[in-house]
Amino acid sequence: MDNKNDMSVKNHPHASKEQSKRANLRLVAWEITRNCNLSCVHCRASATMGPYKGELDTTACLNLLDQIHLVGNPIIILTGGEPLLRQDIFEIARYGSDKGFRMVMAPNGTLITEDKARQMVDAGIKRISISLDGATREIHDRFRGVVGAFDGALQGVAMAKKAGVEFQVNTTITKSNLDQIPAIQKLAVNLGAVAHHIFLLVPTGRGKYIVDTEIDAQEYEETLNWFYDQRDKAPLQLKATCAPHYYRILRQRAKKDGQKVTFQTHGLDAVSRGCLGGVGFCFISHTGIVQPCGFLNVACGDVTQKPFQEIWNQSDVFLKLRDYDCLSGKCGACEYKKVCGGCRARAFEATGDYMTEEPLCNYIPAF
Repeated sequence: MDNKNDMSVKNHPHASKEQSKRANLRLVAWEITRNCNLSCVHCRASATMGPYKGELDTTACLNLLDQIHLVGNPIIILTGGEPLLRQDIFEIARYGSDKGFRMVMAPNGTLITEDKARQMVDAGIKRISISLDGATREIHDRFRGVVGAFDGALQGVAMAKKAGVEFQVNTTITKSNLDQIPAIQKLAVNLGAVAHHIFLLVPTGRGKYIVDTEIDAQEYEETLNWFYDQRDKAPLQLKATCAPHYYRILRQRAKKDGQKVTFQTHGLDAVSRGCLGGVGFCFISHTGIVQPCGFLNVACGDVTQKPFQEIWNQSDVFLKLRDYDCLSGKCGACEYKKVCGGCRARAFEATGDYMTEEPLCNYIPAF
């Protein structure tokens, strides 16, 4: 990026001296399509089989990868919808792999065949994530809105393992499956997963209709403390997403236990900061709209109208999110704001202000 763009960031009212440097883009979640063969109760996109208008075509997708490459070398998560519903998905994945990106994919598992798994390997897909939101067929299928989703996911896992594709298990936690989490983690171990990533429900999309199943602040705290306790028990990489409080708890518990705080800082299982939206992570929709994350529905730019690198480096929203002094309420006063930051999407959904305090936090700042 040229000096003119660097100066525009330095002079921005929300760019502190620390943040005047270009933010390091670590992860991009790219909704490569919104089409989906499932109907999950928590889906942020309310995805269906579509079709959806304005989806980026192959040429636009390859061009976008070129643009992202000008910013950095982030992990690219091909998500959806269901990414395997795109006919050109492996062409796009291969192009990204050839550019040096670590390309990963988030299918639901039901469409993975032996041939598709082999194509993942050929396209350079380094890992896939398959969601298991219940340890039983009944609970997972109810969550996913389609009978057979659980069996399909397990069959997809089997096909991935056979082809040598590394996989992780993702779980979205609500009141309806909170008691299932230990069993799901055990299932992940038995299936041969390399990691278990938990996601705390953010009530957007269809998730708004199940907001009453969102766990409360005390359950949130207890769940994250339980998750911390599994670090030395489960033979898995563990990561909490949409759960920024975990990064406070990591430090509190390590200090209490007299341990040095050491975390994996690179890769898919990196434990770096709570809310990375706009700081080290962004989301790109199927039509090219860039957002801080998939749950924070605040548009930061359109890659069909403006270069991605300009959006990432100059968006007013991104620059504000990178200035932690802009946080207000309890989050603004919290001594852990640089490592936690609170969930900006939950704040936005609750109040319309993405910089105010996280509504599901019972921690009282020390000052």
